[in-house]
Amino acid sequence: MSIYTLQQTQRIPAPIKTVWEFISSPYNLKLITPEYMGFEVLTKDLPKEMYPGMIIAYTVKPLMNIPMTWVTEITQVRDFEFFVDEQRIGPYKLWHHQHHIREVEGGVLMTDIVNYKPPLGVLGDLSNSIIIRKKLDEIFLFRKKKVEQLFGV
Repeated sequence: MSIYTLQQTQRIPAPIKTVWEFISSPYNLKLITPEYMGFEVLTKDLPKEMYPGMIIAYTVKPLMNIPMTWVTEITQVRDFEFFVDEQRIGPYKLWHHQHHIREVEGGVLMTDIVNYKPPLGVLGDLSNSIIIRKKLDEIFLFRKKKVEQLFGV
């Protein structure tokens, strides 16, 4: 019944405004998610800029191609610095995802920090060691490679 942390850092050779506009758009999440996940934004008419309290619903197929609804709330936003999304409905008991960016020489340093807790107590911990963590690592590696393709290395 543990809380796990996944952290990934990536240098992006682009202006901070460009990176912010990309990462803060919920529509761009589909571009950086593997196709087999079946990721689709369900919420209609989302505003151009995110704000604290914004609710976004998605459909995703994390296991065995079975669709499920994932609902997140944007709980914190500091433009051009960070935002936080938290799961309200979905597969985890806890999902708290921090997206940080800061200017560095030659571009932007982007850091994702995800704290998550699988459901089902001890069975969730076992699932994390066998399936969940590997799947998350795979998704974030795909994301990292896709961002490299979009922005260069």
